[in-house]
Amino acid sequence: MSRLNIHITGVVQGVGYRYFVSRKAVEHGLRGWVKNHADGSIQIDAVGAKAHLEDFLKYVRIGPPGARVAGVTMQWHEDDPDYVGFDIRF
Repeated sequence: MSRLNIHITGVVQGVGYRYFVSRKAVEHGLRGWVKNHADGSIQIDAVGAKAHLEDFLKYVRIGPPGARVAGVTMQWHEDDPDYVGFDIRF
């Protein structure tokens, strides 16, 4: 398993971005979480097969209708936190 931590900036809050990410993560068989930051950005921590994470990344780079992704930074890890499911954190 691989782990991908993603930080998204732009117009990504108030547009259903976290719900979009959660749905796409479940579709890709990923575990982890997504949450808003006070600065208007979003953070994602996802665990799964590397090929599934790479495909998932294609979706989060675009986001749902109404989102305007300005920046994506990411870090790959090889650890496997024992996440169960994919959570939307508040």
